Amino acid sequence: MFKRYVRRHPVKTQRFLEILPGFVSWSLILFPFWGSFIIPEFVAYYVILFSVYWLYRSITLAVLALVAEYRIKAGTRYDWMADVEKLKNWRRVHHIIIVPTYKEPLDTLRRTLKHLSEQTYPPKNLHIMLSFEEREGEFAQEKSRDLKKEYAHVFGDLWTTFHPDIEGEVKGKSSNTSWGAKEAKILLVDKQNVAIEDVTITSEDADAIFHKSYFAALTHKFLTHPEAYLRIWQASITFYNNIWKVPAPVRVMASVFSVNQMFILMRQDRLINFSTYSTSMKLIHEIGYWDTDVVPEDYRLFFKAYFAKKGKVEVEPIFLPIYADAAESHGYFATMVNQYEQLKRWAWGVSDDAYIIKQYILADGIPFWDKTIRVIKTIEDHFLWPVNWFAITIAAFLPPFLNEEFNRTQLGKTLPQTSSALLTVSLISMIVIFIIDARNRPPRPHTNIISKGFSYLLQPLEFLMLPVLGFFFSALPGLDAHTRLMLGKYIEYRVTEKV
Repeated sequence: MFKRYVRRHPVKTQRFLEILPGFVSWSLILFPFWGSFIIPEFVAYYVILFSVYWLYRSITLAVLALVAEYRIKAGTRYDWMADVEKLKNWRRVHHIIIVPTYKEPLDTLRRTLKHLSEQTYPPKNLHIMLSFEEREGEFAQEKSRDLKKEYAHVFGDLWTTFHPDIEGEVKGKSSNTSWGAKEAKILLVDKQNVAIEDVTITSEDADAIFHKSYFAALTHKFLTHPEAYLRIWQASITFYNNIWKVPAPVRVMASVFSVNQMFILMRQDRLINFSTYSTSMKLIHEIGYWDTDVVPEDYRLFFKAYFAKKGKVEVEPIFLPIYADAAESHGYFATMVNQYEQLKRWAWGVSDDAYIIKQYILADGIPFWDKTIRVIKTIEDHFLWPVNWFAITIAAFLPPFLNEEFNRTQLGKTLPQTSSALLTVSLISMIVIFIIDARNRPPRPHTNIISKGFSYLLQPLEFLMLPVLGFFFSALPGLDAHTRLMLGKYIEYRVTEKV
């Protein structure tokens, strides 16, 4: 029945599924307000249930993030190239790296190429595609000439392409990456006769810096995994490149994001490629590359591959760090706006849910529980993004505050204390985040030992801002994205400014 309706009414189904996330999030946020007057008991149970859920997620994050940190530390010390050299015909593996770029500073791109040149895997087996946007004009041409002059001799190939504005495409990373990937396939596979089965392809954010062993580790996994052509590989994204240059609020958010990315590597049921990742050129070619009519590109690529290959595609972790820039701009307020806009763009990933749900309904030949769990986990993360802050900070105080009669009951009197007790235990995750972050972020550049010591004393105090930051840099951008999607006010891709 559902399949028939989706096929007969694609436009109505699309709009309904676009309205759904905003409807759910607004309903869950407003329920404690109006429900406190009519059904306060149900609000109380909702608050307690959500507090237990949050406690579970917090403890899970704390434990798995510690395990992930240990594995990442081990991975950075391991000699991956020594293992690669033991494999037969390892030299046949070539890696295409697509770097979609629009108005990125020359120094950022230069830094990216410098670190790629320092990989332990032979740089001559790396083929870099700098995919500029044609609309950037002469500045892109100048950067292309400068970078080719400096690095063309280092790699197997250093190509540049200029993605034109094409009718029907959405300007952004997904369409630019797709253009660059198609060009790279022609240049390496078609013209140089490199077998497509021997090629991986990596989508790299322009500010990303790979650990020096990344492509050695990728090569080893690519050659030894029995399902290598049905795998996407994801390393740990850590926002530490400019951690000491950004204001304290952005620094705290970058720390939380970085530790959460470590944690997610341990959750195979939740792990989906994000930001910078690798897969086989064969898989990308068979599924038709990245979609060009969407803003979010990472989740869309995974589910496009997942449904096209009947649920056989999975994301595998690589326990190595990839260093990225935290949101930064010229001046304090501009940096805050830049951080907000970046998070709104991430939250706009909820726009993929209509596609995911439709594919879930229409897909045949995928084990029911496998696709159901995968889709539910994604919807849970997306739908609850704006809800979490409201449910764990203010919801418990509303029923006894707004309903005097309920406040005189035993449940009304104990609700705030019960919720607070559960959430206090969940603070263990914040402590773990602070410890892991302190052990992994680069040392603060200082010349004065007194100021250095003072900064270490202030560092844990910065995390006390999290309840306020959670509203401005989680709940609000999430609600912004959900509401825009619900009202059909689609956003355009906005590149995070680099300084």
